Amino acid sequence: MRNPEYDAVVVGSGPNGLAAAIVLQQAGLSVLLLEGKDQLGGGLRTAELTLPGFHHDICSAIHPLAAASPYFQTLPLAQYGLEYITPPVAAAHPFDDGTAAMVVNSLADTAHSLGVDEQAYQQLLAPVVASWPRIANDVLAPLRFPKHPLDLARFGFSALQPATLLANRFQTREARGLLAGMAAHAIQPLQNLTTSAIGLVLLAAAHRKGWPLPKGGSQSIANALAAHFRALGGQIETGTFVRSLAQLPAAKAVLLDVTPAQLLQMAGHKLSGIYQWQLRRYRYGMGVFKVDWALDAPIPFTAEGCRQAGTVHLGGTLEEIAASEKAAAGGAHPEKPFVLLAQQSLFDATRAPAGQHTAWAYCHVPNGSTQDMTTAIELQIERFAPGFRERIIGRHTFNTAQMEAHNPNYVGGDINGGLLDLTQLFTRPALRASPYRTSQAGLYLCSSATPPGGGVHGMCGYHAASRALRDIFHLAPPPLYQESAAPALPHR
Repeated sequence: MRNPEYDAVVVGSGPNGLAAAIVLQQAGLSVLLLEGKDQLGGGLRTAELTLPGFHHDICSAIHPLAAASPYFQTLPLAQYGLEYITPPVAAAHPFDDGTAAMVVNSLADTAHSLGVDEQAYQQLLAPVVASWPRIANDVLAPLRFPKHPLDLARFGFSALQPATLLANRFQTREARGLLAGMAAHAIQPLQNLTTSAIGLVLLAAAHRKGWPLPKGGSQSIANALAAHFRALGGQIETGTFVRSLAQLPAAKAVLLDVTPAQLLQMAGHKLSGIYQWQLRRYRYGMGVFKVDWALDAPIPFTAEGCRQAGTVHLGGTLEEIAASEKAAAGGAHPEKPFVLLAQQSLFDATRAPAGQHTAWAYCHVPNGSTQDMTTAIELQIERFAPGFRERIIGRHTFNTAQMEAHNPNYVGGDINGGLLDLTQLFTRPALRASPYRTSQAGLYLCSSATPPGGGVHGMCGYHAASRALRDIFHLAPPPLYQESAAPALPHR
């Protein structure tokens, strides 16, 4: 066997691949990062998709988990130009009567706006917000014995419930609708167990640090991570699409920011039979159909709160959203889909020419669908913002196949790297002592197909690289950020 050219090779430069590469380089190892595309970032890419001067986030757009990541917060990313902008309203949820429920930084203000549900909202969210600094590192980690078991158990009691069940704590359509919109980020039917988890995490993030967006686009996060990796001495090669492990230079450790489908293609012959069997049983979730617009003016939402929000959840009542998500998961294309919309240019002037704007939105569709959902999405926006279509001067769409072509990890358009339901919550991507180890010694998986799953937080990469450091190099990983238990933002 030839002598290793590198201590470690990381394949894929999404947030997890970048995080893994930095962890290894911080330990003093020689690390090579390979990216198949000419541009770094995976889901962290920004491009002029519609018209010149209009900068659109290709996948991820709003980044509460990136700003609050226990690993990213340990890195000096501001030194490399990363700047977050926090809209005054984290998320707005409009209704047909022209009003909207809103989540703002203040837990007290949000709760008060919900009327008779004020106390119920406080009782549900206040313990999560208060305990988040103690449980974040365990929630965003593989299954293990927690440092604060009582706090985590209290969170888990609510988090493991279906969102449709947890919503019974509320009486108003506003509170129920807010929870449904948050839970729908789980990309599965709201009747499923664990769908409340992502809703609670996102709400807690809003009340601690808001829902920020990176100035200049999501690419700014990838650029800052890559710049820090290079500053530490790491090497990056773009335009190198890895189809087989045989393409890689010799290394003591190889970490792959890919999902089980690509792992089987790249290394199937090196994996044990039982591990291959588990990978083939891995399930992917719903895909997305995405639209970006260039606009000659802001979206004319009827509800004033929506005009101050970085994110707007469009779907009406909890019952409507639950029906839409269940239908898409069952293979249908809802006439009125739940739509996640971001309007970054309201707060970041770099996104569009002066006086003009961008908008970003997607809905969930059956995995692998190529049906055009443009009209359905635009009608949902028009429902709450009459006159929206008159402001469109450019449009770009991605169906699930096009999303997968952009990023092979989005199998069938699944941007979460695999279904995150109860059966795969603790077995991503296979049932093993460590989810990051494969059956081949020295080969690790560091993608969102491992715990804690999808989202721009880098924690999958951090934990995979930490496992490799311990296994192969007998080194300790860098410590994670421990946030103060005091609320990050005052209750106004």
